[in-house]
Amino acid sequence: MTQRMRWVVVLACVAVCCMPKVGRAGGTLKPFASEAQFQQQLSSWREQADRETRAAQRAAQRRAKLTAASPAATLDQVVVTGSLITEQDIASITNVQTAGVDEGDIVKRAGDYLLVLRRGRIFSIRIANDQLEPVDHVNAFAPDADPARTWYDEMLVSGRTVVVIGYSYERGGTEIGVFDLEADGRLRYRATYQMRSNDYYSSRNYASRLIGNKLIFYTPLAIRIGEDASSWLPAVRHWHRGVTPADFHRILPATRIYRAAGEMRWGDLALHSVTTCDLTTPTLDCESTAVLGPTGRVFYVSEDSVFVWTTSRDAGRHASEGSSVVRLPLDGSAPAALRTSGSPVDQMAFLQRDGYLNVLVGNDAGGDAMWRSDSRAGALALLRVRLDRFGDGTDTAGPGDYRPLPNLDGSQWDLQNRFIGDWLVYGIGYVRNGGASIAGAVRYASDAPAQLLRLAHPVERIDALGRDAILVGSAGPDLHFTSVRLGERAEAVAGFVQQNAAQDDDRTHGFFYKPFGDGEGIIGLPTTRFESDGDEARSSEVLFLHNHRLQLSRAGSLQSLLAPNADDDCQVSCVDWYGNARPIFLGDRVFALLGYEIVEGRMNGERIAERRRANFDPSTASGPSARAAK
Repeated sequence: MTQRMRWVVVLACVAVCCMPKVGRAGGTLKPFASEAQFQQQLSSWREQADRETRAAQRAAQRRAKLTAASPAATLDQVVVTGSLITEQDIASITNVQTAGVDEGDIVKRAGDYLLVLRRGRIFSIRIANDQLEPVDHVNAFAPDADPARTWYDEMLVSGRTVVVIGYSYERGGTEIGVFDLEADGRLRYRATYQMRSNDYYSSRNYASRLIGNKLIFYTPLAIRIGEDASSWLPAVRHWHRGVTPADFHRILPATRIYRAAGEMRWGDLALHSVTTCDLTTPTLDCESTAVLGPTGRVFYVSEDSVFVWTTSRDAGRHASEGSSVVRLPLDGSAPAALRTSGSPVDQMAFLQRDGYLNVLVGNDAGGDAMWRSDSRAGALALLRVRLDRFGDGTDTAGPGDYRPLPNLDGSQWDLQNRFIGDWLVYGIGYVRNGGASIAGAVRYASDAPAQLLRLAHPVERIDALGRDAILVGSAGPDLHFTSVRLGERAEAVAGFVQQNAAQDDDRTHGFFYKPFGDGEGIIGLPTTRFESDGDEARSSEVLFLHNHRLQLSRAGSLQSLLAPNADDDCQVSCVDWYGNARPIFLGDRVFALLGYEIVEGRMNGERIAERRRANFDPSTASGPSARAAK
């Protein structure tokens, strides 16, 4: 069966099985009416779990008796356990998905300073008045807290308030560190708050967003039916020496826990919580809203809503079942939902625009938890539905809401996707031996057929060049760039090849494009250069390319001079899961963050050359310093 036929079968099942539910149900999801009703639901799941456990034990005993009766048989005991993954311009510095919605990252601008989050510390670097001067650094954790087994991942800035989001395996939850940036660039610790949650990590998505003074983040939480709910439901405590579990106070009452329509299976169920915190209050004021749904998930934040797409862990085998998308308005009103098929692979598959939600889905995809987004997506389709279709969760997106798209490969491993202007562009990063490198492009609001673009490389990154696109990927030892015009038609225009190189960071924030005018601009991307044999890393750098009406040419690079494995006396969060390099454009100044170095470049026509650099490695004998290039 072809991949396209698989979507035809899935949509046919939707039409047959769900036809009575297709329509405009209206309304919203219904919350639990009281704590007692929520406790009753937990008791029901607990009884169901007990019955299934006893049945499994009886089946195991029967198998053991049969095995013992055979002299040649051996009994292998398999134990499965969970494993630990042991003056502000938002658009000026972070490559965000939605204008006006800032995303947590490792570097931010705060007025006259750049702030860098790295390996458990926050650093401030003064850039005002043509300076480049490291000023201060502090630990990203509370002075009296043991940071063991904690990852400090993302940073956001609101005025002079600096917020660090982390996850602690030691304390079992999300940590929110709040710091003040003084006028002289000194950093002062204010407070740490801890919130119960499971690990939010995704290899592509970011846990936190900031809209104005409102901090927004998504956290999943497993349903622990064998324990008192008050011990695991979302709660926050203000960290202090001698803190105890009794210091937690719940931020999610049962009346803000919403139930999706249809049967909920306790073995594949999570509490998908969205928390908002007001950063203007003296102590952090947070509240949560949550939806019970299957464990697979992707979340996306638009200008006015948070969308959480939940997917059954069996979605790959039953793509027509167990999937829905929930819309949680940021104004605090009740969420609404729509039943769906398949799943997106990451947040870049979403676009809310002109009263519609557009989502690229795969019938084998299962969300973006941990590294799951890099697996197979299966047959592809574009879901496009009006926002007023969201209601009490009984409405199902019907066959007419999905548009099957041309597939690029038999399985679509490592699918990349992005909405750019009026287009959806998609490609795959893993091409099987002998396969062709192909990308797809479709006008998502039009009936015009999708187009296929033949490339010289797989697609590991899709980003915007103004209203056009750039596709990046490795072929052999080299890194390839292809510009794509998105006009009346989609057209691959020109390529550029950086020999013996690879992307140093494949997350969205590693890339930045600075437009200078119509069809003109500079691209920045962290890369690693290799020796000619492709084995030994030679240097890390930020590569800059000049875009002249989609013709690409090298504009230079800014390189690191520090040894990559130098001992920096790191105590915690000592793996750069979110990268350690970024291109930074501020007005007519250009910088490269490269580990513990900030390198400033000078534009000379279409070329970038080093002007000076600052070393803010806290373990160097001389401390943070800056020097000018000769």
